[in-house]
Amino acid sequence: MAADIVNLRQFRKTKARAEREATADQNRLTHGRTKAEKTLTRKLNAQASKRLDQGHIETPDDNQD
Repeated sequence: MAADIVNLRQFRKTKARAEREATADQNRLTHGRTKAEKTLTRKLNAQASKRLDQGHIETPDDNQD
C-alpha cells in the first residue's frame, strides 16, 4: 500500500518545461523555414486559390432589372 512520494513543485516545473519545449518545437516548424520555402508555399496557395475560383459558376442576380 506504499505510494510513490512526489514533489509537486518539481512535478509542476517538469510539466511546464515539457509544455514550453512542445511550443518551441511547433514554433520551429512554423517559423524556421527558409525564404524559398515560404515563397513556394505562398505560390502554391495562390495557385490552388486561383484553380478553385476558376471552377466557380457564377449565377446572375435576379434582383437586377
